[in-house]
Parts: sequence; C-alpha cells; structure tokens
Amino acid sequence: MMEVPRGIVEEMVLSFARGHRLQHDRVRDVWIVQAPEKAFVIEGAAPHILRLLDGKRSVGDIIQQLAQEFSAPREVIAKDVLTLLSELTEKNVLHT
Repeated sequence: MMEVPRGIVEEMVLSFARGHRLQHDRVRDVWIVQAPEKAFVIEGAAPHILRLLDGKRSVGDIIQQLAQEFSAPREVIAKDVLTLLSELTEKNVLHT
C-alpha cells in the first residue's frame, strides 16, 4: 500500500508562494526555483511537476497528465508528485 504524504490531497490546487517561481537557467541549462534572496536547483522529475502548477489545476489533474505524458503507472507518478509537493509545501515554497 502506498504511503501518502501528510497534508497534500489530490483535490488541492497549489501554486508558488509569493516571491517564488520556477525558472530555466539557459546558461547552465538547469531548472531553478527563485525565492526571495535565494535560489535552488531542482532536478529529476521536479521540473516536470512544478511547470504544471498554475493555481488552477488540481494535484490529481497534474498526476493524471504526467501519467499520460510519461506512460507510467498513475500510482507511481502519484507517489512522486505527492512527496515533492508535500516537501515544498512544508518549506513554504508552495501554498494552497
């Protein structure tokens, strides 16, 4: 049985907190999250997930889109998405 991260459910609609945004650094060819007075590189599946956060789509819609886009089992995608979004919400990078 899949362990669901605390706090984030598929019905939620998330967006970046004020002052935070996803940006592609063309010079270094990396994705970063810009935040007030800091920035951090995101890798792996994170850019694919975060680019879909628009304040309109639910977490479930994002999971479904990624499962189709990558032809991957929905439960595998869901675990990765929920884990990442939970971590970033706890760090106040994302909010509902």
